[in-house]
Amino acid sequence: MSKIRKGDQVIVNTGKDKGKQGTVLRVLDTGHVVVEGINVAKKHAKPNPMRGIAGGVISKEMPIDISNVALFNPVTKKADRVGYKVLKDDSKVRVFKSNGEAVSA
Repeated sequence: MSKIRKGDQVIVNTGKDKGKQGTVLRVLDTGHVVVEGINVAKKHAKPNPMRGIAGGVISKEMPIDISNVALFNPVTKKADRVGYKVLKDDSKVRVFKSNGEAVSA
């Protein structure tokens, strides 16, 4: 069970996009995440008519290290750390460290 998952709202802690907020699109095995609208780079793409890809310069979200993002807590409207809590029925849920509420996702 990962602390940050696909679909979570996160805030960037460090780097050129510090303070920006976005949704996690992918979580990579290398300890990186791809966040919507964060760490955007210009890439030169060759045209590929078989795949329907037009050539040119495209904007692409690049991976950012998972340690540089924190989960957004909608109650406090701030970034928050995440922990785990075992319920009575032996299921694990993610909880915010600041107020102990369960992460909704």
